[in-house]
Amino acid sequence: MRNLFTLLAITFLTSIFSQQNVVDDFEGDGTISTWFGDDCGLNTNFSNPFKTGINTSNTVLKYIDKGGQYANVRFDVPVNFDLSTNHTFSVKIYVPSSSITGSEKNQISLKLQDGKISAPWSTQSEIIKTIVLNQWQTITFDFANDTYINLNETSAKPIDRKDFNRVLIQINDENNNSNVTAYIDDFLYDGTLNDNNNDNSGPDPVFNHLVWSDEFDGNGNLNTENWFKQIIPIINGQSWANGEIQHYTDRIDNSYVSNGTLKILAKKETYSKNGVTKNYTSARLNSKFAFTYGKIEIKAKMPFGAGTFPALWMLGQNITETGGYWAENFGTTGWPDCGEVDIIEHWGENQNFVQSALHNRSSFGGTVNKGGQVIQNASSEFHVYSLEWNANKMIFSVDNIVHYTYNPENKNIENWPYDAPQYLLFNVAILPNIASNFTESAMEIDYVRVYQEATASVFDIDNLTDVRVYPNPVNDKLTIKMPNLEGVSNVNLYNITGKKLYTFNQNSATQTHDFSFLKKGVYLLKIETKSKSKFIKIVKN
Repeated sequence: MRNLFTLLAITFLTSIFSQQNVVDDFEGDGTISTWFGDDCGLNTNFSNPFKTGINTSNTVLKYIDKGGQYANVRFDVPVNFDLSTNHTFSVKIYVPSSSITGSEKNQISLKLQDGKISAPWSTQSEIIKTIVLNQWQTITFDFANDTYINLNETSAKPIDRKDFNRVLIQINDENNNSNVTAYIDDFLYDGTLNDNNNDNSGPDPVFNHLVWSDEFDGNGNLNTENWFKQIIPIINGQSWANGEIQHYTDRIDNSYVSNGTLKILAKKETYSKNGVTKNYTSARLNSKFAFTYGKIEIKAKMPFGAGTFPALWMLGQNITETGGYWAENFGTTGWPDCGEVDIIEHWGENQNFVQSALHNRSSFGGTVNKGGQVIQNASSEFHVYSLEWNANKMIFSVDNIVHYTYNPENKNIENWPYDAPQYLLFNVAILPNIASNFTESAMEIDYVRVYQEATASVFDIDNLTDVRVYPNPVNDKLTIKMPNLEGVSNVNLYNITGKKLYTFNQNSATQTHDFSFLKKGVYLLKIETKSKSKFIKIVKN
């Protein structure tokens, strides 16, 4: 019975991890974490202004189109939709007539796209429905039975396609400059995302081992063992990317530690370097630590001022960038092939909006690989900006609220240069639209911490005797025999690189465990009692 329970538990957990609903009630119970406004304002935590009819819920999504030519809101899902069986989306919507300018037809369209390519719109399939103003209504989009429009007329029927992973909602058409405000609630897809056939569907690694950090204690200059101040402009020794108009300096005036935080101070001042005079100064820091995979946490407060452009980000250690800390000894690859990861960016003119983005050969500059969220008091309060980066995906969040996941289905050199070391960069840039009354403002960082997965160590004591495992190699069932077992033994399963995959208990002297879920390969078992442990190599057929 115990073995049956183990098998059922594994089956149940596998089912839970491999299937996901796509739903959002905007009350904090949804599964959609990547809402994004494309030339359109949105607030996913807006108090319902019209608690009438079919919708008296407290919180809704507010959609604010202030004349964006192609304004829409959208979200991405980590696994492509399979519309062959379940093919209907539904949403509640309320559009007040007082919010509308222009003469466009009152309608809502739902568009499906492949958001993992550089031109997602080229894959689009769309259903358009008429709406009634000034009342809540439920609109359904059935891609099997409703009239749909494929942007590419040669595309297959939506129910025969497997490339959709992005959902867009657009109110009152596109290619216009009219205003419209809408309130959206209870988004639902009638199926689930099924990842059973995805090789990456196993449990994500747990990054809980602190490997590098800076708490920015003390006062004065930075810890030079951790940081390098990059000052040579990367474009012909004269200027920086993005149209930035500042000099980055290595002076303590622009980057220093005080009262327990790092300050990167952007200032309005005349400053000359290498024969070039500019009217603003700031700092750009490179970490002297590079790593592959992990969780990065940065507690920071953004600067004030329209035209300020702070960023907490990463570049490939292999970048050939002028004046960068790693370039001389590791530089082999240009941008964007080295891979750029913007953990967070902030624009002073959009005070409480923060965004994450990725730049690589598949999309760079005005990249499509991005997502963000509105937070409260970005420049007056500290927030924790996080990235979880593993071999399969990157997950970006603020204060534990996820706003973007990057997970290309078919990873290649074009879209995934992220299997090599990256290093951290912190900077505050000044853009040409800087406010005329700007004098100075700082980005403050309380701490930066990098966690990685704890792995099996060769220094673990291997002193547990009289343990047998059989058969080895194993097909589906592995028996562990521990004649001298007292109490419960903890068993950890690692892959050959030391990554922990699974933990279970040995509750009796002889117990058979189900290993059918494992792929073929070589693994390590670490069997532990209160005071002893033993490693045993097993082979899975």
